[in-house]
This record gives sequence, C-alpha cells and structure tokens, in this order.
Amino acid sequence: MYFFFSKLLIYFLHPLNWILILLIMAVFIKNNRYKRSTILAATIVFLLFSNSFLLNKVAASWDIKPVILPKQTYSCALVLGGYISEYDKNTGFFNGAADRFIQALKLKESGTALHLLFTGGNASLTPDGFVEGNWLRQELQPYHFADSTLLFETQSRNTIENIRFSKAILQAKHLPPPYLLVTSAFHMRRALLVCKKAGLQVVPFPCDLSPAETQFSFDDYFLPSADALSGWNNYLKEFVGYLITSFKH
Repeated sequence: MYFFFSKLLIYFLHPLNWILILLIMAVFIKNNRYKRSTILAATIVFLLFSNSFLLNKVAASWDIKPVILPKQTYSCALVLGGYISEYDKNTGFFNGAADRFIQALKLKESGTALHLLFTGGNASLTPDGFVEGNWLRQELQPYHFADSTLLFETQSRNTIENIRFSKAILQAKHLPPPYLLVTSAFHMRRALLVCKKAGLQVVPFPCDLSPAETQFSFDDYFLPSADALSGWNNYLKEFVGYLITSFKH
C-alpha cells in the first residue's frame, strides 16, 4: 500500500501538472477576478520552475558533492537502480542516469571495489515482466566479468527496497562493510538516510552530477527552460521522500 501511494504522490509533485490544473481551473471559473488570479498563479509557477538558475542553486545546495576516495579497497559497491528504462517487456535501455553504471564499472576496473551489486526490479505500478537487474545481467554477459564479482538484486521497486534487499544479499555473501553507495548526486542525500535507517554502513560516491554553480549563461537567468521544468520533478520527489523517510521507523 505504501508503494502504491508513494507512486501516486509523485504525479502531484510535477510543476507542469500544477500549471495545467490552474489553467483548467481558469477555464471554468466565472468570476473574472478569480480567473485572472488563477492565470497569474499559473504564470508565476511556470516562470519560477522553468528558471535554470533557480534550479541550479537548489541543486548546488541539495546535491552531495563529488568525493575523492581514500586509497583503500571496498568489498562491494552498491549501485542503486533507476538508470535503466523499459523499451518493452523484454528490452531495456540506459537512460539519463546511466552515469551510475559507468562509474560503478570504473570503480571495479580500478580495483577500488571488488564486487558490484546492481539493485533494481520493476518500479511500475503495473509491471509486465521486465526487470532491470535481469536485463543488465544479460547486457554484461559478453564482457566476461567474473560471475562471482557481479551481484544482482531483482525484486526491489524503490529506494527503501533497494537498500533492504541489498543488505540481505551483502550479509549472505559475507562481504564486510563499509560499502560504496553509487547513485545520482540529487538522490544521494535520501539514499544515505535510508541506509542509516536500515543500519547499512556506506560511503557515498555520488555521480550523475549537476553543472557547477559558476556555469551560468544569459539563458539560465532569463529564458524559460523545459529541462528546468522537468528537472524539478526529481528534486521535489527527493525533498518529499526525504521528509517521509525521516519520520519512518
């Protein structure tokens, strides 16, 4: 039930949906004063949430900064799912968060992580059989990694389950902590909190980074951006998810 309501809540956290709801309300409102106020509210929401500068400032405050790892070897890097999207029930593809996968392979090839644990099932409310972990396992077969060094968790549907099920695998394999936690910089803060609540000792390794604060142009300050508007979807989800996780036992 928690999973169902958490997925439903996401649709109410998208600024574009707020704008559409306000504009639809304006169509049906008869009072001209309230109609103008509703249209003004939609315009303000659009201008605020389509501003790249504002989003980048929020990202700079929220994202976990890149880290330089000490010269030591970790038994395992835990790679949180979400970087694979479903094409159909038999096929997937790497999406915009694929840096999680890339950085994980670099950690293994450099000898920093001895094992990689890829975690991810199907996060859809109506799953059709596609599983992130299973698809990734097939994708990695031609590259001849030692089977004993790659672990796959294929049942989780969200971050909480990512961590819970992965912890069980790590303990069953007798891999000692701390583990490297690999996920997007915007997602790392909530993921660390989930790990803390689960009693899983991890070292953050954020990737999929946002631009540095100094990389601003005229467009970022003044021109509305569809990318910024959609970018808020991730951050609002993280803010609310972090707050909910804070109150969960």
